[in-house]
Order: sequence, then structure tokens, then C-alpha cells
Amino acid sequence: MNHSSLTPIPTFVLFRACLIMFTSAFLAIAHAAEPMSINTRSGVTIGGHDTVAYHAPETIEKHKAVKGNKDLTVEWNGAVWHFTRLENQEAFLADPDRYRPAYGGHCANALSIGEGLIRTNGKTWEIYENQLYVFYAPRGRKRWNDGNWKSYKTDADKAWREILANQ
Repeated sequence: MNHSSLTPIPTFVLFRACLIMFTSAFLAIAHAAEPMSINTRSGVTIGGHDTVAYHAPETIEKHKAVKGNKDLTVEWNGAVWHFTRLENQEAFLADPDRYRPAYGGHCANALSIGEGLIRTNGKTWEIYENQLYVFYAPRGRKRWNDGNWKSYKTDADKAWREILANQ
């Protein structure tokens, strides 16, 4: 091997690569501690619905969750996520925090009334301030829509923080 043909890697490139690896590892650990609402047999979250599709104007208008494709999946945060299109899968991979449901996909209403972590199937949902919230049953969504959802969100946020702190 001719050592004179090797090009040294600049220090800033090595530093940047290490910083990216550390940040990715830290985020993976931070998210791994978050409990996810998943099917215990398949590991699929939100009933296999496409978490990016919830944010599409046509989905919001029709208010019908869109089932993802079992061939377009991502494993993230201890859960399997399904997508309808490659573009949705890529959007999620680029920014999972933008598209993931609040509270790990657990019922927002249950958290807001002190019932703890209740799994959901992704069929009952709402977007508030660009954030996806899922509910165990339509009556929980109705409560949030008919009442003061911001107050309920504050209660759910507090319960969620307590759950995360006690893990």
C-alpha cells in the first residue's frame, strides 16, 4: 500500500461525523424510553394507519384514517409504522417528530382524565395545531372537540410527563 496516496481526513469532518452519530444515538435512546401504543403481536402502531397521511388535506377533509401498506414500513421508536406511499415513508424518516402521534399513540382523552396509557387503533383521531392526537373511542374525541381541548391537552401533557418520569 502506498501511504503517500492517502488523503488525511480533516478534523472538522471527523468531529461532525462523531457529533451526528452521538446525536442520533441520544435521540434513539430518548425516544426508546417513550412508551408506544402498539399491537403486542405485530408491533404495529396506530392500527397500521399511515401517520403522514393524517396530515394530508384530503384526509383531514374526509376525516378517515388511511391504512398503510405492509410493504412500506419503518421500524422507529420500538414500533412498526406503515405508509401508503414511498413519499410518506421518506417524509416520516426525514422528520418523525413532525408526524408521530402525541403520547406515543395512546389515547389523549384517557391521559387527560387520569386513566393512564390506553392503546388505540388509529381510527379515531384529530389534528390540533398540526399535531396528531389519537383516541380510543369517538366519545373521547367528541369530548375534546366539544370542550376545551387546550385544557384537556394540558392535563394529558402533565400525565404524560409523569409517566415518562416514572419509567
